[in-house]
Parts: sequence; C-alpha cells; structure tokens
Amino acid sequence: MNNFLSFQIHGGADHGGGIAESVASLLAFFEGASAQGPGGLFSAIMPGIAGMDNIHPLLVHFPIAFLLTFFALDLVGTWAKKPQWRSVAGWLLYLGTIAAVFTVTAGFIAANTVAHGDNVHDIMERHEHIGISVLTLAAVLSLWRLKSGNLILGGANTLFLILAGLLCILLSLGADLGGLMVYKYGVAVDAVVIQDNSHEHANHEHAH
Repeated sequence: MNNFLSFQIHGGADHGGGIAESVASLLAFFEGASAQGPGGLFSAIMPGIAGMDNIHPLLVHFPIAFLLTFFALDLVGTWAKKPQWRSVAGWLLYLGTIAAVFTVTAGFIAANTVAHGDNVHDIMERHEHIGISVLTLAAVLSLWRLKSGNLILGGANTLFLILAGLLCILLSLGADLGGLMVYKYGVAVDAVVIQDNSHEHANHEHAH
C-alpha cells in the first residue's frame, strides 16, 4: 500500500513500472491484508480510524459542516426570498442536530477515557460546556423549525437567524478549543519522533 500511495504522491517518478507496478502493489496489498482477517484488512485500509482511541475527532466534522452550511443557506435564502433554499437548510439543521447528539456523546466518552493533565482539564470542561450548548441550541432550533412547518417568517425568523448565528459562533469556539487541546497539548496523540532527513530530502529534490 505504501508503494501505491508513493506512486500517487510522486507521480510515478520513483517507480520504473509506472501504473502497472502501482496496480500490482495495490493488489499485493489487498491480498496480504485479506490474509490477516477482517480486523487486519480494516486496519490496513483505514489506519487513521483504527489508530484512534475514540471516534469523537471523526464525528466532530459532521455537525460543523451541516450546521455552518445550514446557517449560510438559510441566511441567503431569507435575503434572496428562496423558500426552496431554506427548506434544504432546514434538513441540514436536522442532520446537524442528529450528528451533534452522537458527537457530544462520543466527546463525553472520550473525556473519561483519554489521559490529560491539569493544564488541559479546564479547557476540556469549557469544550464540553460549549458542546452541550451547541447541541441544546440546535435541538431548540430544530423543534422550532419543525413546529413552524419548516419555514419561519417575519420577526420570528429574524430571532431564529440571530440564534442560528450564535450557534455558529459557539460551534467555532468549541472547535477552536478542540484544536488547542490536540495541536498544542497533544491530547489523544501518540507522539512520533521526527528524524532529520533534510540531507536525504535535498538529494531527493535534486533527483527530480
């Protein structure tokens, strides 16, 4: 598999066989992974997910994508008077709320299983509180939207959009704290020693 990925990255410059060699490497990879059983095959195909201590980092992308897109589409649909756009936005809100349920649940499980120091504990608690706030607000907006027949008008819609904007702000703040825990404090990250291969890299660039 590494040979296959290497071909994709370097455009085949390091492989004399070109596409034929790449396909052969890929087939050999699947044959070897299949021999290890379902668990080995999954770990080989999806090494990132298999290496996770929990799935919270995987799930968190879905509510962010759904809810931010919902707000943008609903705002533009209101301004442009496009009820069809707002209808689609409503479904994105519902999907984002459902995704938030799973994400927050996985986040609580992760908080109880991932090792972290006192310097991260306060950040993690703020992250949790914001996550609960996002889920609560998304659920309220979803119920409001459903009760109104998927379309809110007039002053009520102005208040709805203000709350939706607040939802997106909270979502961004929560994502920022999550990134802070991972990229600054290395929470749930297995550190890898980085070797200085600058000389080899220079030779490699020169060869290209």
